[in-house]
Amino acid sequence: MNPMATRIRTTRLALILGLGASSAFAQAPVDFINDVSAKGVAEIEASRLAHQQTASKEIKDYTIVVINDRTTANQHLAKIAKKLDLPIAGREEVVNQAKRLMPAVPPGDGFDQAYAASQVKTTEEAIEQLQQEAQTTDVPELKAFAEETLPKLEHHLQMARALQASR
Repeated sequence: MNPMATRIRTTRLALILGLGASSAFAQAPVDFINDVSAKGVAEIEASRLAHQQTASKEIKDYTIVVINDRTTANQHLAKIAKKLDLPIAGREEVVNQAKRLMPAVPPGDGFDQAYAASQVKTTEEAIEQLQQEAQTTDVPELKAFAEETLPKLEHHLQMARALQASR
């Protein structure tokens, strides 16, 4: 076989594999919005529960920040979905998905420690998802959303780590 033809075929294969690998990590816009919204609702509900269950002022303060920021983020995502005319999941479907995503936190003496640990884990995962979206999306509105939400989640992570360290 001609060496030039072999080189061209190899280059094409590498290009195709490279394109496939990068798109394998990107979520479709509607999937990203639905997933992030459900995770946001799960964080809101877990934080409401923590706010009711804890006696810790630090955790109560943290939960208020999370509830406010995640509510604002979900409202922003809903506006983006409407602007892009995306068929997003209904409220009931998002709430059902959120229930499956909520971390199991046992009541009692270990509640505060378990809640703080779950917040570190879920916030790290949320940051990773938004970083990936910011790098891979072709939708400017979603890129902007990810980039403006990341600093808030990074702040949540700092706070959650501090809560975890103090428990």
